[in-house]
Amino acid sequence: MIINKVEICGINTSELPKIKSSVMRDMLKKIQEGDTAIRSDFIYGNLRLVLSVIQRFNSRNESVDDLFQIGCVGLIKAIDNFDLSLDVKFSTYAVPMIIGEIRRYLRDNNSIRVSRSMKDTAYKALQVREKLTALKSCEPTIEEIAKELDIEKEDIIFALESIQEPVSLFEPIYNDGGDALFIVDQIKDERNLDEKWVEKMTLEQSINDLTEREKQIVDMRFYKGRTQMEVADEIGISQAQVSRLEKSALSQIRKKF
Repeated sequence: MIINKVEICGINTSELPKIKSSVMRDMLKKIQEGDTAIRSDFIYGNLRLVLSVIQRFNSRNESVDDLFQIGCVGLIKAIDNFDLSLDVKFSTYAVPMIIGEIRRYLRDNNSIRVSRSMKDTAYKALQVREKLTALKSCEPTIEEIAKELDIEKEDIIFALESIQEPVSLFEPIYNDGGDALFIVDQIKDERNLDEKWVEKMTLEQSINDLTEREKQIVDMRFYKGRTQMEVADEIGISQAQVSRLEKSALSQIRKKF
């Protein structure tokens, strides 16, 4: 997201006006009395508020123009629902409204479809986290959030993970002036490690060094999942002999490692 562009939705953001706090309540009173001209001026005078909010979402690959328009919807809702009888600054009321509107937009337009109930759980958890953080002046634990909502801890974790924005494996995470380091460079493939190849080759060589009967028993016991009795019946020897040959084969394989 290019957040430092001057013009957004045809509006030169560098020239946006500011409304003094001392005149805001008077303007809001006139708006509630039906003054549409003042309402337009008030919206325009608070667009900097929307601009500051959308910067919180600058890590997402979203159109600045789209987010700005959605933020303006939140601003208008805040104006229409603001209660003048409360001793609260308009910005204090409007910012959560703008953030909520943008989050709803991002939630409903996410490329990964998540159930509505899980999304609702996630956003309830976020609201509780904000509330508990304000009360305790520190980040609450998942257990505290789960207790507050009376929801299982695991359900809270799944819900919060479900609304995380997908990240490209080729997202650059570090650049020291040379080649960029990407997320994919930090991912470890447990299936194709050099050590795994060495172990596999060593195991194959160890088995090749066994006698034909020992190879047969190892194959039937550990690759085909047969019991010692089943192996004994199939190859025509006693279960005790199978046990002895198996132990001998495993002992030789261990020595190779």
